Amino acid sequence: MIDKVRVKDFWNEASCGEDLYLKGFDKQDYINHSSVRYQLEPEILSFGQFKSFEGKKTLEIGVGLGSDHQKLAENGAVLTGIDLTPRAINHTKRRFELMGLNSDLQIADAENLPFEDNSFDAVYSWGVLHHSPDTQKAINEVYRVLRSGGLAKIMIYNKYSLIGYMLWVRYALLKFKPFKSLNAIYSDHLESPGTKAYTYDEAKILFSKFQIDSIDSPLTHADLLNSEVGQKHRGGYLSIAKKIWPRWFFKAFMKKNGLFLFVTLTKKS
Repeated sequence: MIDKVRVKDFWNEASCGEDLYLKGFDKQDYINHSSVRYQLEPEILSFGQFKSFEGKKTLEIGVGLGSDHQKLAENGAVLTGIDLTPRAINHTKRRFELMGLNSDLQIADAENLPFEDNSFDAVYSWGVLHHSPDTQKAINEVYRVLRSGGLAKIMIYNKYSLIGYMLWVRYALLKFKPFKSLNAIYSDHLESPGTKAYTYDEAKILFSKFQIDSIDSPLTHADLLNSEVGQKHRGGYLSIAKKIWPRWFFKAFMKKNGLFLFVTLTKKS
C-alpha cells in the first residue's frame, strides 16, 4: 500500500488544476478558474446537481481549489469541507472569504473522518477517494457519517478508460513491458502515487453497503484529449496523440469508456 505521506506531498505541491487554470489568488482568479473548470467539465454540473443539496448538512471530501464547494454553498448546502492538504484548505478558505461564503473547513483524512456517526444528510466527493491508500476504508467512512436515507455523489476513476489504455501504450507497450497491468499503470503514472481505478463490478463491491442509484462513465474532454492535462503528462507524446486521436471512433464505439466513473448513492434505511 502506498505511503499516505507521498500522496499528501504530491497534492500539497499543487491542488488539482492549480498549475493549469489558476493564475493568481484574487477573487477574479478564482472566478476564472471555476469558469474554465465547468466549461471543460460540464459533467460536474450535470452529475453534481448542486441544487439538490439545498438545506442539507453536507460534507465534501477533498475540496481542492474549492470550486465545487462554492457551488454547494451558493445552492444552499450547510457545509463542512475536508482535505488532506493544508494547501487545498487554504485555497478554499481564501475563496470563501473573497466570495462571502461560509463553511467549516478543516484538514482531515478521508480514511478517519473526525465526525460522529450519522452526522450528514449528504456527502460529495469529486475525484478524491481513489487516491486514498485504503479506498474501501474511506468509502466505509462515508457510509458511517451519512444519515439513513442520505445522499452521496462520488466520482472515482474507471479502469477500462481511454486514458488508461493511452497510458498503457505509453508506459507499457512502448517501453517493451506489455504485461504491465492497468492497475500498475494508474498507480505509477496517473496523478499521485498509488492512484486506483475500478471496473463497474469492482465499484459495486466498493459501494455494496449503499443503494446504488446510478453509475456511468461517459467520455469527457480528458478522454478525447481536447484540453491540457496534469503536471505528469505534457510533451511530445501528448502533442502527437492529440493529432492522431480518432475521436469519432471513440464517440461511436466506446461511449462508456470515460475516465470518470459517476456514482450516485443512497444510504439504505
